Amino acid sequence: MQPPPSPRSATGAPHDTLSDAGWLGEAWYAIGCAALLLGASLLVDAVANGLTLLRMTGWITLATALLVILLPARVSAGPGHLTVRGLWVTKSVRTDRLSAVDWPVGIAQRLVLTDADGVRAEVDLRVLTSNPALWLRLEADARAALERGTLDRGAASLARLSLRVDADTTRSVFNVSGLS
Repeated sequence: MQPPPSPRSATGAPHDTLSDAGWLGEAWYAIGCAALLLGASLLVDAVANGLTLLRMTGWITLATALLVILLPARVSAGPGHLTVRGLWVTKSVRTDRLSAVDWPVGIAQRLVLTDADGVRAEVDLRVLTSNPALWLRLEADARAALERGTLDRGAASLARLSLRVDADTTRSVFNVSGLS
């Protein structure tokens, strides 16, 4: 007997899809920084030199570039998939069919997921550490892929990341409860 299909909202998206809870705040921060840069630069340029169309276009271009750089990718996960929506590209990885999980050492803390179809997506580790439910969904699917034998590379990275997320979550609970 098959389980009933998951309930869907008015938009057709399943209710059991999780998304990054902090994305909206980070998006507003990016918009605010770009708007502040644009407003300040236009004001200073208008007072100092008299604003021209060419300089105004340059300031708008610079503010737009800052927005593009600061705007975070939107991450959501459902049963068996994780979707990363950037400004121009959307990647959806089948987490129940992962073939590789890479956590490169370096400044940019990103988790690189590759599924059996060759689709590759990068997720910022801050998204996973600040959204434990999203991490648990990803971890459960990755463990299922490991048990099925599709996960060829990355079991050590997965275990290392699990320890880090657990430690960060524990630290957050202690800080909120005043036990730190």
